Amino acid sequence: MDITTWLSLVTICIMGAISPGPSLAVILRVTLSQSPLHGAVAALTHGFGIGLWALFTMQGLALLVTEHPKAFYILSVAGGLYLAWLGIKSIRYAGQGGEIDTEVIKSSYWESARHGLLIALMNPKAGLFFLALFSQFIQADMSAYIKLELWATVVLIDSGWYILVALLLAGGPVLSWLRRHMAWVDRAMGCLLIALALKVIIGS
Repeated sequence: MDITTWLSLVTICIMGAISPGPSLAVILRVTLSQSPLHGAVAALTHGFGIGLWALFTMQGLALLVTEHPKAFYILSVAGGLYLAWLGIKSIRYAGQGGEIDTEVIKSSYWESARHGLLIALMNPKAGLFFLALFSQFIQADMSAYIKLELWATVVLIDSGWYILVALLLAGGPVLSWLRRHMAWVDRAMGCLLIALALKVIIGS
């Protein structure tokens, strides 16, 4: 994988990870009600859950591109349109995600891990997102090493961001700044998604 393609994947994954949502709310609740270490445990299992979504999606697409190339072509275009729709939605509703709820939840390390894993596995939008995203990267002759690189990029970015939230950002000035400027984060995410979608559709 060339560096430009990899950086585009990294950028989209980072922007997707930092966008507020149920996952961020759960990690923050665990961190603020228990401890940063509890939050880090939840972050690790969340990354594992996201990795499962990425792995299953990647394997399904790899089989599709090998045995049904026309179907894969249609799916790639549909994925590009879906990314464009996500981008337009992100720009249109920028900053309207609402406040992050930090209601206290008492839990052990095991329960914290379970919270992190379940919030990832019970999010079907993750599967749709990876289906649209990976359809732009998977190729018929793609090696197992590159697939591993794609998977590791997703897992490390997701886990790394939420560990950072748990250990450094929860209740701190960086998270406060992020929440104050969330509209611009949403707009940037939207523009990146639309740019990737245009590249896919035009290339197809």
